[in-house]
Amino acid sequence: MQRLVLALVALLITNITYAQPAFTGVNYSGLYDCKGNNEQVGDYSVVVKLRLNRISSYGKFGAYYYEVETENSVLYAGQAAVDGNRMAISFNLSEKRSAEHSTGIATMKKNPQGRWSFQKLYYESDDSGGIYGKETCVLKAAIPASKTGSTKKN
Repeated sequence: MQRLVLALVALLITNITYAQPAFTGVNYSGLYDCKGNNEQVGDYSVVVKLRLNRISSYGKFGAYYYEVETENSVLYAGQAAVDGNRMAISFNLSEKRSAEHSTGIATMKKNPQGRWSFQKLYYESDDSGGIYGKETCVLKAAIPASKTGSTKKN
């Protein structure tokens, strides 16, 4: 019994030792108006909802839920990883198992009006070589940070 208690205490101490540091980065959560262009669609507008996943974020690394809503009210869900002001973005373009995928990179910065913005360069795979595009997104409404750490998907 004493060995079991010692083993449990050792396991508890080990888990505490490896706990990630608290998130200290900038919280970019919010709704962003985006204007984009690619060779298949041409010019378009979308709204991006970026929500911090506090449970998976630590130090300056932010894990985010990344949701896109098109002009036709089509929703795409994915994720973004932010390190400082650099963001990597990934989401499926459909619910199918063999869904085409969108992958992008962006840099967060404040625009001249003091609002967070990012310019995203992206690639979407397909059977004929893929599509490249660019979006410029500007924060239109911040989403308040969750104090509890729980950021359940809606």
